[in-house]
Amino acid sequence: MCYACGEKIEEDSGVTLRYIHKELRLGSDELARLRTKDVKNLLRHRKLYMILDLDHTLLNSTGITDVAPDEEYLRNPPNYMEGSLFVVPKMPIMTKLRPFVRDFLKQASSMFEMYIYTMGDSHYAAAMASLLDPKKEYFDARVISRDESTQKHQKGLDLVLGQESAVVILDDTETVWSRHMDNLILIERYNFFASSCRQHKIPCKSLAELRTDESESDGILATVLQVLKRIHCAFFKDLGDDPADRDVRQVLRSERSEILKGCKIVFSRVFSLYVQAETHILWRIAEGLGATCCTEVDPSVTHVVAADAGTEKARWAVKENKFLVNQQWIEAANFLWKRQPEDNFPVKPPKNT
Repeated sequence: MCYACGEKIEEDSGVTLRYIHKELRLGSDELARLRTKDVKNLLRHRKLYMILDLDHTLLNSTGITDVAPDEEYLRNPPNYMEGSLFVVPKMPIMTKLRPFVRDFLKQASSMFEMYIYTMGDSHYAAAMASLLDPKKEYFDARVISRDESTQKHQKGLDLVLGQESAVVILDDTETVWSRHMDNLILIERYNFFASSCRQHKIPCKSLAELRTDESESDGILATVLQVLKRIHCAFFKDLGDDPADRDVRQVLRSERSEILKGCKIVFSRVFSLYVQAETHILWRIAEGLGATCCTEVDPSVTHVVAADAGTEKARWAVKENKFLVNQQWIEAANFLWKRQPEDNFPVKPPKNT
């Protein structure tokens, strides 16, 4: 059914927005018109769009039967978890909200019109949205699941009533956004339960098993909120031109390119000998953060990223009083959008010592 005239339209024309109404299908022209109108209205209110993933971004869920022995205490949780740990019997699952998520949503809602987009099914998406937004203050009907998605194993902005130039995406998995990488803020995964650690092949105990959690005041979501405030401020800073002519992707690239600006990096024994250095993910991340990467040391090099302090390049860094760090220094800067203290990322001593 066409939204504008009520007539039936061809199956391959436009997009079906089932998350709004199961029969709602918009033709391409009508969709473009609505997007233009919607984005102009939103920008007038100094807001952008934000697409939020659920699992490992805003929360973490596990099957009731998958609770590890050291997590059994969660069946009768301590008082400090009240309001953040839930059992959803009909699923049946246990869900832990990420620390600071409620403050995050409240503050972000003043800057963004927010959507949920999950690879979970529609029942799961609705249940999690109810936990995060019980009063329907933040998402309303803007909850998209894999049941509404137009491409298997991928997420896209074709279902969002907003233009790509005004959309920010927050997700822990970049591969599902292959068509919209420039809109993505990659967030560190929230692995509260042991089942998630197993799923992602993380060889350590979960936060729940360790009876700890991320910080409420300066954890990942609190950090990302500050990044979002910077992005929002930069986008709306210059009031001299039409906001509709601006592109948040350019703002994201510009902000990221300042993080490691002035750093010249050489890698030592971080890549396989059979991998072309320039194609490695760490090399590309570092360049995206504003660093210059090279394969050989020279006086202008500021950092050596090494897997072993005994390599020739690592020893050169020590001798020449250059920064010697492990690869997590780059990864941390990537997630936290800020250059991290090099002393926090020491390189392991040589294996023969």
